[in-house]
Amino acid sequence: RQLARLGVDVIEAGFPISSEGEFLAVKRIAKEKLNSKICGLARAIKGDMDKALDADVDRVHVFIATSDIHLKHKLKMTREEVYQRAVESVEYLKGHGVEVEFSAEDATRTDLEFLKQVYGGVAKAGADYLDIADTVGIASPEVISKLVDAVKSISGRSIISVHCHNDFGLATSNTIAGVLAGAEQFHATINGIGERAGNASLEEVVMSLEVLYGYQLGINKKLIYETSRLVSRLTGIYVQPNKAIVGDNAFGHGAGIHTHGLIEEPSTYESINPEMVGKKRWLVAGKYAGSHGIKAQLESLGIKPKEEQLKTIVLKVKELGDKGKVVTDTDLVAIASSVMGQVSAEERALSLEEFIVVTGHKVMPTASIKVKFDGKEYVASQMGVGPVDAAMKAIQEVLKDTIRVSLKEYRIDAVTGGSDALAEVTVRVEDANNLQASARTAGPDIVQTSVEAMLEGINKLLLKRKYQA
Repeated sequence: RQLARLGVDVIEAGFPISSEGEFLAVKRIAKEKLNSKICGLARAIKGDMDKALDADVDRVHVFIATSDIHLKHKLKMTREEVYQRAVESVEYLKGHGVEVEFSAEDATRTDLEFLKQVYGGVAKAGADYLDIADTVGIASPEVISKLVDAVKSISGRSIISVHCHNDFGLATSNTIAGVLAGAEQFHATINGIGERAGNASLEEVVMSLEVLYGYQLGINKKLIYETSRLVSRLTGIYVQPNKAIVGDNAFGHGAGIHTHGLIEEPSTYESINPEMVGKKRWLVAGKYAGSHGIKAQLESLGIKPKEEQLKTIVLKVKELGDKGKVVTDTDLVAIASSVMGQVSAEERALSLEEFIVVTGHKVMPTASIKVKFDGKEYVASQMGVGPVDAAMKAIQEVLKDTIRVSLKEYRIDAVTGGSDALAEVTVRVEDANNLQASARTAGPDIVQTSVEAMLEGINKLLLKRKYQA
């Protein structure tokens, strides 16, 4: 149904002879009466063709191998026998009133004169479509162009089609070459899925032909991304992030220079508007991120930091990027929230100089910390039931002669999924006079983020004291 909505002309629904389940699936799809024609695949064998006909499809795609390597090792047939089988199969199917597409399997490794003989014979027998199959993905664009020209010369009223595999990464290029040479139909799959390295990618071929060559194919391009994700979800086959047109990174921009230009004018770094295929551009927050991109990303999320806050946010994002993490919108919100809620540098009385935590199997977790408070350095070490507990106790110990604080609340949340998820730590601290302050920080390291949250809470407590004095 989604392919029909997308505007695909013909849907090859399956190979009915392969199993009863496949047969029933093809038959059910044919009964849907979609706007697209439904096609069933069949070998040039009567049982296969009958099964496809029984599925009530609009078209039968019948095929037989024509290369010498297939004739010798798979079919055990002569060229004459293959020719006769091909012609008789097309005649049989046309006699049942269906549209017929004929493929010479392994056409690109077939002797050209024999290939023309086969295509010429099935064209005279009434084949509606002559499909040139690059079964093992061995062809180049030049080869496909020449084959289309050659088959056109004997095709009569039959329409030329191309079927390209991606073994050398040329399926899209070969398909485009075939169309430019005169093929009026091409085979493609969503996300390029298929045997071995896959088939020509529908989204790549469609967008290339329409945008680069001016073709109008009748595809509802705004449904391309939606269809890609549906197929990925149903098949369980992951779409690589840098996949052209539909990959998550296809319209993601990370370099600071790029994002700056993109914000001013999208066409500076985009060949097409992502909305054409139902996507949205996004600015990647990572090691190459610039302040313009992060500011725009934050503003799109309703967050407007001050210049000094923005500098700190950018610095934290770059630090995460250096560690290999791509910062998501959720991560960015957490980072911005923690930075924008911090005591300013001018008002911060307490700062972290160094800390180290030791933990392990049969090792008592121990934390050592050095802080600077009102210009003086203080050092302390403490043990705890875990690394975070040891670090919190070390902070309390290092300040016991200056400001006695207790940790009243500690909470940690994973901002996003995965083992590299950003941790968001919230603390509430209290002094001897029952004055309290809360702080929240975010970072990739749970212990360090906890230490930063604790120190931030104490700084807020000190600030409260100052203004209440």
